[in-house]
Amino acid sequence: AYNLVSNSIDLRKLVFVFLQLERQLLMQNQMRERQMAMQVAWSREFLKYFGSFFGLATLGLTIGKRKAALLAPVVPLSFVLAYQVDAAYGSLMHRMREEAESIMVSESERLALPQGMPTFESIEKSRRAKAHLTSLLER
Repeated sequence: AYNLVSNSIDLRKLVFVFLQLERQLLMQNQMRERQMAMQVAWSREFLKYFGSFFGLATLGLTIGKRKAALLAPVVPLSFVLAYQVDAAYGSLMHRMREEAESIMVSESERLALPQGMPTFESIEKSRRAKAHLTSLLER
């Protein structure tokens, strides 16, 4: 009877751990989606201001003096404008995601963390070291 109860408790613990892990993964994915949405929103806000600046600068330079040299800043600014339009409304995010997926598949060594993935042991070691330092400082 004890073995049956013990197995039942172990199974409940396993289910709890699995559910907790699943919730953490869902939360991390939602946070990633929110961060990406904020980046797109930032691009759109920046585009409003930069587009206005670009339009006014181009208009001012073309209406003002008719020297070609004064239009030189318009060329690099047009690339910045095109990038922002692509980021805010175009397919830049899709292309970046595809490139990121390609990097993850074919160049995964570039993504390695210094000293590898954190482990429970490394986190505990760091936590204990900080706790030890705190106790020494309090003396």
